[in-house]
Amino acid sequence: MGFWGRGHDHIGNFNFRIEIEGLTSASFKEMDGIASETEIITYGGSVDLIQRKRPGRTKWSEITLKRGYTNNPELWAWRKSVMDGKIDRRAGSVIICGDDGSEIVRYNFFEAWPTKWKGLTLDGKGTDTIVEELTLAVERVERG
Repeated sequence: MGFWGRGHDHIGNFNFRIEIEGLTSASFKEMDGIASETEIITYGGSVDLIQRKRPGRTKWSEITLKRGYTNNPELWAWRKSVMDGKIDRRAGSVIICGDDGSEIVRYNFFEAWPTKWKGLTLDGKGTDTIVEELTLAVERVERG
């Protein structure tokens, strides 16, 4: 099991990989947004003493990926295709890794497309790396 040693120990949030269909370069420093929410539908008339609830539709949050800016144009080209009206939906995975790099669990996302690209926050006195951010709309996530 590596550094953690015991199966019930918490897993660190720092050891992960992102794979996106069709991208050769996808090393990200941060990921956020694997979340789901199911609508609550309430019902019951004025005669009922209890308001009833049942599940409605489930929706998935957008996934936000951040990485150090590189001169590789793949992410920008994918985003640009959406801006040009060509929705290029792709599948991908967020993979949680052990200390030795082996896969512990993966979350597969489907029908993803970039809704937002952000980058190039510049500071003449700064020492940080330029960070590129990509937000993906996803239709479904499965734990693999």
